[in-house]
Amino acid sequence: MASRADLRIFNTAAELFEAAAKEFVARANTAIQSSGKFTVALSGGSTPRSLYQLLASGSIPNIPWEKIYFFFGDERNVPPEDAESNYRMAREALLYKVPEENVFRVRAEQDAQAAALEYEQTLRDFFKLKPAEFPRFDLVLLGLGPDGHTASLFPDSAALNESTKLVVANWVEKFKTNRITFTYPLINRAACVVFLVAGADKARVLHEVLDNDKAGLPSQRVRPVEGELIWMADEAAASQLA
Repeated sequence: MASRADLRIFNTAAELFEAAAKEFVARANTAIQSSGKFTVALSGGSTPRSLYQLLASGSIPNIPWEKIYFFFGDERNVPPEDAESNYRMAREALLYKVPEENVFRVRAEQDAQAAALEYEQTLRDFFKLKPAEFPRFDLVLLGLGPDGHTASLFPDSAALNESTKLVVANWVEKFKTNRITFTYPLINRAACVVFLVAGADKARVLHEVLDNDKAGLPSQRVRPVEGELIWMADEAAASQLA
């Protein structure tokens, strides 16, 4: 069964985003006190956009922007100005608040394989990794797709079986395109992974992920090795949970 060690359900989406923003800031301040920086991998999609907008709004105090370093858990194989770009969404919602040198986007305007190799090297350089090491992000934010995918780890895709690389170009048959994505070994070494799930349209798949240990969905394979796994959902998304 997928971990439900920390399942947090909120009455409304607004309450979910407020709680997620406070969690983000609390973890940022704790990490900065410990190591001088906070490393976070962002997710794409409509749900995290609301969180990013709230963080950027100024209503959440004490965000040490200059010490937060932003990365991307996955990206579409498109230029940064494309409407489908996760980077573009995050920049418009949040990253305009952040020093440019603190943002590490995937250069997805190039060949997907080249973009994945380059981004892996970016991570290795930033975290000063030895060849066989994986970085330990302070926080990885994830969403939940209707088919149970997370990041760009889609059902029946090759990346589900990757065990050594940090980042790969993953062919997604349903969209006939490559996506650049973090792998499970990277995600599962994070200090904390937070899934954000909102809306009645996510109720069925959230039930499958959390209540059906035989579903075999990609999101169920997110299990931090020595970190926390937090599911944050609104009542609408959690309506079918046992």
